[in-house]
This record gives sequence, C-alpha cells and structure tokens, in this order.
Amino acid sequence: MLDFKALLFDLDGTLLDTAPDFITAVEKQLQIRGGQLLDGNLVRTSVTHGSIGIIESVYGIKQDNPQFESLKEEFLELYLGNIAEKTQLFDGLKSVLDSCEKHSIPWGIITNKPLRYTQPVLEALGMDQQSATTICPDHVTHPKPDPEGLLLACSEINLAPADCIYVGDHIRDIQAGKSAGMRTLAAGWGYIEENENISEWQADWVVTDSKDLNALLFNES
Repeated sequence: MLDFKALLFDLDGTLLDTAPDFITAVEKQLQIRGGQLLDGNLVRTSVTHGSIGIIESVYGIKQDNPQFESLKEEFLELYLGNIAEKTQLFDGLKSVLDSCEKHSIPWGIITNKPLRYTQPVLEALGMDQQSATTICPDHVTHPKPDPEGLLLACSEINLAPADCIYVGDHIRDIQAGKSAGMRTLAAGWGYIEENENISEWQADWVVTDSKDLNALLFNES
C-alpha cells in the first residue's frame, strides 16, 4: 500500500463518468433546435472543459458569438434535468472508495464543476455524505490550475498536502496538485483529448485503466 493519508479526486472524467448525461442534454438541445445529432465522442472529450467547451465543440462557435450565452444556459438547464440518469463511478473506483473506508482514509473532491451541478449528482449517487470534503469553484477565488481549492480541502480534513494524493484527468489537475505540494496521479481513463500525451504532465503516477487504481494504491484487486 502506498503511504498516504487522504485521496482527493477531480470529479468529471476522474471519479465519475458524467459524459453520458452531458450527451443526453446535447441531444435534447439539438432536437429542440433542429440540429443534426453528432458523435458522442466529441462531447465526451469536451466535458473536461465544462459547458463552454461543450458548446464550442458542438456548435463550432466561440464565447464572443451572440448566441453563445443563451445556448449555454439552455444546455445547462437541460443537463440539470437529467443530471444523474446515466452518471456512475468509473469501473473499479467503488473498490477504491471501499478500500479508503476500510483503511480509515478520507477521500474528497476538488472540481471546477459548480456546486449547483456537483451537489445533485453526489446526492443522487448517495456520495454527498461519504466525501470528507467537496470543493467547487463557489468555494474559492481561483479555480484549478490554481492550488487554492486543494489547499482548502487539506484545511477541511486537517491534513498536510504532502499526505494527500490528487487524481485528475487534465493537466490543470496535475499542475494544481504539484503547486499545492501533493503527489499527483494522472487518470488516463478520463476525458483525455486525442492529441494529449499525459506522460508529459509529469504526474507521480499514470494509470490508464481505472480498474488498476485500487491495486496501485492499496495493493488490493
């Protein structure tokens, strides 16, 4: 078992596979607007950039487009309506959370997903009371890659950053973890864009399959 006292996660694409519900919301919006349905993989790799990235990818427009804000708000309302229909833990991560409980190791979440969308997802999955700390952009002045949220999480669980491992599927997660003084793990199973080389992020560990994470952390299958 690795030597650590807390395990902290990014949310979308790391702990939870939320893409299917984002895809459903996109499909609903395209149906409303008479648009053509698209390849779900385009949405999946855009999730890491939030609603802005999804709207940019789906509609091929930038934030300065006059329609951008109304499209984004409509999309987010649709997403809120089906926010936890298909979302679930990535394969193998329930075992990781069970191992944390078995070894009395707290786990938590630091995400750039606003609380308005994070809280209902966690409640629907029965995870809101299990997480020792859940930090959203609402709780900080500077989101990731700034380390502020990670340091706030450490304060809430009363542990030093050096005692924590932060797991994420984007370079900003690894940058935030390093800046906070944590060890970092790149989640290669997440929403990685096609041209990304995650070995270049310089995380302490890279795990490509979520089912392998428990064995690395706890030496348990």
